[in-house]
Amino acid sequence: MLKNVDVVINGETFNVPDNITIMEAARRNGIKIPSLCHFPDQRVKANCRVCVVEVEGSRNLVASCSTPVREGMKVRTTSARVRETVQTILELIFANHPQECLTCIRNENCELRQLAAEHGIREIKADMSTPLLPLDTSTAAIVRDPNKCIKCGRCAEVCHHVQTTGILYSHNRGLEGAITPEYGKTLSEVACVLCGQCVLVCPTGAIHEKDDTAQVWAALENPEKHVVVQVAPSVRVSIAEEMGQAPGTIATGKLVTALRRLGFDKVFDTDFTADLTILEEGNELLHRLKTGGTLPMITSCSPGWIKFIEHNYPEQLANLSSCKSPQQMFGALAKTFYAKQSGIDAKDITVVSIMPCTAKKYECTRPEMQSSGYQDVDYVLTTREFGRMLRQAGVNFSVLADSEFDNPLGMSTGAGAIFGATGGVMEAALRTVYEVVTGKELQKLEFESVRGLEGVKEAIVDLDGLPVKVAVAHGLGNARKIMEKIKDGTADYTFVEVMACPGGCIGGGGQPYLTRKETRMARMDAIYEVDEHMPLRKSHENPAVQQLYKDFLKEPLGEMSHHLLHTRYTKRGL
Repeated sequence: MLKNVDVVINGETFNVPDNITIMEAARRNGIKIPSLCHFPDQRVKANCRVCVVEVEGSRNLVASCSTPVREGMKVRTTSARVRETVQTILELIFANHPQECLTCIRNENCELRQLAAEHGIREIKADMSTPLLPLDTSTAAIVRDPNKCIKCGRCAEVCHHVQTTGILYSHNRGLEGAITPEYGKTLSEVACVLCGQCVLVCPTGAIHEKDDTAQVWAALENPEKHVVVQVAPSVRVSIAEEMGQAPGTIATGKLVTALRRLGFDKVFDTDFTADLTILEEGNELLHRLKTGGTLPMITSCSPGWIKFIEHNYPEQLANLSSCKSPQQMFGALAKTFYAKQSGIDAKDITVVSIMPCTAKKYECTRPEMQSSGYQDVDYVLTTREFGRMLRQAGVNFSVLADSEFDNPLGMSTGAGAIFGATGGVMEAALRTVYEVVTGKELQKLEFESVRGLEGVKEAIVDLDGLPVKVAVAHGLGNARKIMEKIKDGTADYTFVEVMACPGGCIGGGGQPYLTRKETRMARMDAIYEVDEHMPLRKSHENPAVQQLYKDFLKEPLGEMSHHLLHTRYTKRGL
């Protein structure tokens, strides 16, 4: 049974649980201990030593992130010895770090720069002691700058132990130490899925999204281009956070106004094509059930997950739904249906996506994603890049008035909104599939068994006497568990949802920095709140989607739908 202990920190006694570390005990009581390698949702690494404290009776300073409290322990976090040691460690890190703070992509939120300011680092006494290394710009999504790597190990931790992709390793020691792909390869030469979880936890500018804001500004300023933008479901509950407000703040109306301020000609909603995805995917599932198709059918809207299965489980590619992601469905429709409706030549339309995801940048460049005859989606901006554009434009986000998305590609339902959270695609699909199969109206729309942050969730859904077993996984380590079951034939699922990132899109690699479990929960709660307040909450009831089928697509899984909204996937090497 857990008990509490009394610990003295800087002369003040605190009663804390006896199973926590000094760092946690201090932070629970309003005392900040600096850290770089430590991250709340990760295992303890204790390799940066910035968090050292003085413990009475101990000859050496101890790492507070890995030292447990004990009854009567006396700790000093601000002694002269501690302050001098932390300053020295920070100065040594800076001696091997490019002095590019003014031009670094992380200049607003670099943890190393913030610690330097807090600890009074005013000069770097040592000379730069390592040669500059080349940047890795080999992918469309992520840039690695090894010169800014402080060897904290956060990226390797999430890559190996959360995502299980295992492409980042710690090599050598001391000044020769580095965290890189094996044998000095680039990200494009290994089985990186570009999920961006490494970016999300990096404390400096050592690894970051490829910044496409300059290209989007250029498109907006080109009078010959009609520039439309689509916004992913989860961005409406994270952009306010990026602009300084509390996690989980719902900012749909302000977001739309902000995009108009930037100069976009039309502001559309990816939730529209999320609803469309449910119609296509739901009918595909029913078709497989009726015709003996490959089961379980697995969702295909997460590009990091798609790249993961292409690399690691190519023999299971037939299990994937053939549906494109909502982002790519939107791009194909924008340059066909919308182009025809608006009388604008598709070559003059630029499609921009605001996404929570770095892998979406890669997805839009895949050769399969040109159903319109052009690259369907031209540019993808992360939530962070969107925030940068707003700051560049001097937009005071908090005081903006609310406005509505443009139609027809801006009308959506609550089912489209919950795509942003793990389990949301499954729940949205079940709302529609249930009513299509049974011909009955659901009395309770919430499928709570597939909600939450448990790594793998299972449920049996009764479709009027037909039991259907479903599963939901978020984070690629959890996806691997399900795939191993499918591979060895022990999985008895009918339908599986997989999202590459922990928490789903609300925890995507393009979301605001320092995303952790509590942040994910706040955003997830907000997504479900959005759903609850929508006038329509089932995808098949979206009148704009119904009209799209009537006027253009004709029917789910029809010839036009297959051409624009479906695709195939590629076996890739490890």
